[in-house]
Amino acid sequence: MRASLKDVALLAGVSMKTVSNVVNDYPFVTPETRAKVQQAIEALDYRPNLSARLLRGGRTGLVALAVPEIGMPYFAELAEAVVQQAKTHGWTVLIDQTFGDRDTECLVAEGIKSHLVDGLIVSPLTLTARDIEQRRATTPLVLLGERLSSASVDHVAIDNVAGARAATEHLVAIGRTRIAAIGAQPGQPGPAALRLKGYREALRRAGIPYDKGLVAPATNYHRVDGASAMRDLLDNVAPDAVFCFNDTLALGAIRTLLSAGRRVPEDVAVIGFDDIDEGGFSTPSLSTIAPDKAQIAELAFALLGRRIADEGAEPQEATADFALVVRESTAGL
Repeated sequence: MRASLKDVALLAGVSMKTVSNVVNDYPFVTPETRAKVQQAIEALDYRPNLSARLLRGGRTGLVALAVPEIGMPYFAELAEAVVQQAKTHGWTVLIDQTFGDRDTECLVAEGIKSHLVDGLIVSPLTLTARDIEQRRATTPLVLLGERLSSASVDHVAIDNVAGARAATEHLVAIGRTRIAAIGAQPGQPGPAALRLKGYREALRRAGIPYDKGLVAPATNYHRVDGASAMRDLLDNVAPDAVFCFNDTLALGAIRTLLSAGRRVPEDVAVIGFDDIDEGGFSTPSLSTIAPDKAQIAELAFALLGRRIADEGAEPQEATADFALVVRESTAGL
């Protein structure tokens, strides 16, 4: 039979209240007593009853993370960073994916079964400020990704405009003048619009005219979409560089270029965005903009912990760092 709190107390020779204090990591326990209780817990393989803890203290030790697509390398790596950061706070992470579906994202933002988790960390694609303002759940929420204009919510992002500008300026700095962009999503707010803005700002600063013909849309951001967009560009224009709005688009673009007999970077330089692990091992290795994923997770948990401690605190906006990573796809072998 499963060991109980009473069993632990009897073995350790202490009260059930003392065992509860140790299990909940309360400070008012002497080191000697804490050691005895922990030895008894290990000997009996005691595991706290989650339901009882919830009823007693209102905390589950669980945090939910929702991302659009766990199969996308960026979100997989971000989820890993969140899990690692959660461990330092004593939380366990439950991970779900929304596939960018608005109804699913709204359901997640409402907390799903909010009594099961202490807080939510959500990376949305379709949620609007109105969706957030109409949220009825009291579960603490932190959003990752793009700022929802006027939404009163804790939020962690990177500066997508500055990152895209840095990527394009790097291509300008290595002497490229016909710089294409892959990943535009006309009429859609979010990362694509901001990265297009940064791309255009860099061209303007360099005195390079903006050419719509060099901008290829991508409804999705998978490798196949990058490969297809690159084929369309090669059929119509002759770019000497390409800024892709994420790394998987860039890896697909490189495959098309190599299949078409174009050398990377000699004929066409390519840079991506996200710094996924795969990019460092591709041939050629991929230059990219690297968001600080560990810092994103750290900031998210700092805001979440603050929100749990004080539900009435003013929402905060936090911005994580990024870096330009230069590899073979722009610098050569």
